[in-house]
Amino acid sequence: MPSPRAYVYIVRCRDGTLYIGTARDVAKRLAQHDAGKGAKYTRSRGPVKLLLQEGPMTVSRALRREHQLKQLTRAQKEALIAGTLVLKLPRRRKARQGGTA
Repeated sequence: MPSPRAYVYIVRCRDGTLYIGTARDVAKRLAQHDAGKGAKYTRSRGPVKLLLQEGPMTVSRALRREHQLKQLTRAQKEALIAGTLVLKLPRRRKARQGGTA
């Protein structure tokens, strides 16, 4: 069975702030944000405008990417949206095998 696919997205809210989220269906999620049914942060800041969408990717990878993007400064996020910043998702470390001696 193939793993579920997800997307990472960045939207600009009516007040100019940026919101980063993940969704399996971005269009449906944007409609939820605009209807005031999305994330608490965007409820009073709608309507939102989609600026960037990445994916499809696994849900796990999308959540890691979302976390990575949320760590960026506003200037870095704007550069990523403009295409002047390329940021790769770090590779996941493999679990250590064996015990301690």
